Amino acid sequence: MRVLALDTATEACSVAVLTERGVVGRFQEVGRGHAEKILQMVDAVLAETELRLAMLDGIAASVGPGSFTGVRISVSVAQGLAFGAGLPVVPVNTLEALALQAMHGGATQALACLDARLGEVYWGCFRAHPLLGLLACSVPAVAPATAVSVPWVGAFHGIGRGFGAHPGLGALPGAILTAAASHALPDAKDMARLGAIRLGAGAGIDPALLAPLYLRDKVALTERERAARRISD
Repeated sequence: MRVLALDTATEACSVAVLTERGVVGRFQEVGRGHAEKILQMVDAVLAETELRLAMLDGIAASVGPGSFTGVRISVSVAQGLAFGAGLPVVPVNTLEALALQAMHGGATQALACLDARLGEVYWGCFRAHPLLGLLACSVPAVAPATAVSVPWVGAFHGIGRGFGAHPGLGALPGAILTAAASHALPDAKDMARLGAIRLGAGAGIDPALLAPLYLRDKVALTERERAARRISD
């Protein structure tokens, strides 16, 4: 299986190509300017693996959650590349990629959290699976950090910058958290691995059907909403 994966949904911009020889990737925390970086990274990893788009089996596209602009870039670039090469795409969300990152370190249960600003986090719970890579134990959600809960009893690994932005999450019962994990961002290498599993199972879709995963319908609070939140806090 040969899979290109790309992600621009967070502060990081990353691209990876998975082949039978392993995974080659590029990862850079850019904050802004994802649109200018992403295609350069795609060209770089394809050149390193000596592949053309037409030689791939599909594209794993990050669909969020994350920044509105970043998610749109990721989805539109994946669609454009897939249409041009006649490839199927498979959506992978950023929380899944974070959880798989934790599972490479031996975790069997993971709580992935990204900072969603406005006092909230994007979060999801996952368990390792020998064939599928992982299984979701909850639907991806956005909520105040104080509303996050886990559906299991026992130890789990926390991962993602939601933990860095909201240290109280590390006090959840059973949480195992390292400094590195609390600063982790999604990486396209993990999306490529999940994408290969899903494409191999026949889960590829037409690029036209690829859709962003938006968990929040607005990105800013009005002055009245800010005042109400300060009072409730």
